[in-house]
Amino acid sequence: MKKILSVFVLIITIHINAQEINFGKVSKEELQEKFHPLDSTADAAYLLKERRTYFEYDSNKGFQVVTDYHERIKIYTKEGFNYASKKIKFYNPDSGEQERISSLKAYTYNLEENKIEKVKLSKKDVFDEKLNKYRSQKTITLPNVKEGCVIDLKYTLTSPYWDIKTLNFQYGIPVKNLNYKVEIPEYFTFNKRLKGYYSAPLKEYKKRASINISSKTRSGYRTVKTSFNNTKIDYSNFVSEFSATNIPEVKENEPYSGNIDNYRGGIQFELSGTNFLKTGGGIKNYTTTWEDVCKTIYKSSSFGNELEKSSYFEDDLKSILTQAKNDSEKIALIFQFVKSKIKWDGYYAKYTDVGVKKAFKEGVGNSAEINLILTSMLRSAGLDANPLLVSTKNNGIPLFPTLEGFNYLISKINLSDDKYILLDATEKYSTINILPYRTLNWYGREVLKDGSSTKINLIPLNHTEENSILHVKIDESGEVIGMYRKLLTGHSAMFYRQKNNLKKEEEIINTIESDHGIEIDEFKVLNKEDLSKPIIQNLKFSGEDFIEGINNKLYFSPSFFLATKENPFKSKERNFPIDFSMPWQDQYSVSITIPNGYSVESYPKELAIGLPEKLGIFKYKVLVKGNKIKLSSVVQFNSNIIAPQYYTIVKDFYSQLVKKQTEKIVLVKKQ
Repeated sequence: MKKILSVFVLIITIHINAQEINFGKVSKEELQEKFHPLDSTADAAYLLKERRTYFEYDSNKGFQVVTDYHERIKIYTKEGFNYASKKIKFYNPDSGEQERISSLKAYTYNLEENKIEKVKLSKKDVFDEKLNKYRSQKTITLPNVKEGCVIDLKYTLTSPYWDIKTLNFQYGIPVKNLNYKVEIPEYFTFNKRLKGYYSAPLKEYKKRASINISSKTRSGYRTVKTSFNNTKIDYSNFVSEFSATNIPEVKENEPYSGNIDNYRGGIQFELSGTNFLKTGGGIKNYTTTWEDVCKTIYKSSSFGNELEKSSYFEDDLKSILTQAKNDSEKIALIFQFVKSKIKWDGYYAKYTDVGVKKAFKEGVGNSAEINLILTSMLRSAGLDANPLLVSTKNNGIPLFPTLEGFNYLISKINLSDDKYILLDATEKYSTINILPYRTLNWYGREVLKDGSSTKINLIPLNHTEENSILHVKIDESGEVIGMYRKLLTGHSAMFYRQKNNLKKEEEIINTIESDHGIEIDEFKVLNKEDLSKPIIQNLKFSGEDFIEGINNKLYFSPSFFLATKENPFKSKERNFPIDFSMPWQDQYSVSITIPNGYSVESYPKELAIGLPEKLGIFKYKVLVKGNKIKLSSVVQFNSNIIAPQYYTIVKDFYSQLVKKQTEKIVLVKKQ
């Protein structure tokens, strides 16, 4: 019976998929579907993801990019209700040309007593929010959402900027039907680059179109001179169509995923050149090679010209240099000066906004302003410093020459013997070569004084470390008292300061007690503000829930609250990398004094395992001598990225680790 039902559901699904899906026409079959036929665990699914991007000509504004969106979503469970809310971000600067959203329509459909009930999206369900001085967001919350409902949504985004938004083929839920079309006039050349591990079939062809232009016409946000007046011009549109059915989801809650958008199947478009000779304009190339990209950025008045300015900080620099005895002290003093002088406004940028002089004077600036000031001051101090273009983690990975791929800026100082250091003065708690998490994204491009560039690794070479020492004494009643010392270096120290330095001590203590199941009697943290030293956390504690007594025997894990108790990797398979962001080491040692009148009956055996290609190790060893037990444990990963082919091996590695670290010692009472 179950097989017959499954076949019946599949037949219905195929029938639905085969039909043309028109906005506002939802079938009973779609509403009656109880679960996704190919993934019964799905909380929701896109019945349709449809998009058409094309260039529309306006006699006053020139070419604009128009994208029509239509998506239909099936909600299977309450957990899928979040897909009934849609957030649409769009470029909306305080000054300059803006993107706009129009033709917004949406309905929620439910099946009530075998009749289709349709509820329209109202104005009160749409909320506009200004996110920052560049971007706004339109939030849409569909009404009357229930389990089993279907949502139908369409809208149009019009942009004066010649930017084709990335076409994603995969999402956090399955896609039953996907139809994308991109139409590009012959005047524009776009690079197309696949991303992720899934690609949709592509069909390409050419079709004719025409425009009327005048000598006063502007083409988009770049002015294009023409020699024609009220002239009709025929041109070709190059069309790319992507169609697919039953596209699997990309799980968005997988641990250590980095930016999951990097691994969604999709295609990116980037403008590489324009040719308006046909309309009386000229030819312009934007991105062909990395040299072209970096020279274009460097020649910008908001980059190279700003970097060359120095008069505004000369007096402060003279004062700093009188305190420095060598280059190391110069670097440290200038770095600290810029961090304390200019507060980061939270904006990611490779170009200045208000300019370096104003940012310096007013004490606030974006990432480009702050780190261009830092680089300029370092150069003026006689150091070989250059700006380094970065794509932050949420911006993706620029694998090919691209202007839009970089959205951030840091500073690089070249030392002798091919050694260098990296600095980011936007982060209060960063130190030399300890960059904020947002910037640890594979590679950046160092921009040299002639505008050329070199590829630079952004991943730390040294392991970030967490080293713990635990001294524990167990009494005959099974109560534990102990001392715990944790030492954090590198990024671990920076992350601790970011998370805890502004918290009250009581809040930190409450969190530790809750997480570890202990009661803290004394607590102290050293070097919270001294960034040159590691974070050291000391505490005295007691606990009653670590020891289990049965028939004159005591059972406990010698790792106590330091053990990894759960394997973070639960999926059967994974087709994208594990992203740790940096190499890391977690090491702890435990010294245990057992109660009088007890002896050790059994304890965990020694274990040492390694991963292929020297990717990582786990070592665990227990030694027993009289009433003393000593334990040492080391977990170390030597690479920030673990390729997908090693996923099952890493999963098994963690299974063994969890099993060993939670394995118990058995104490028996002496007769």
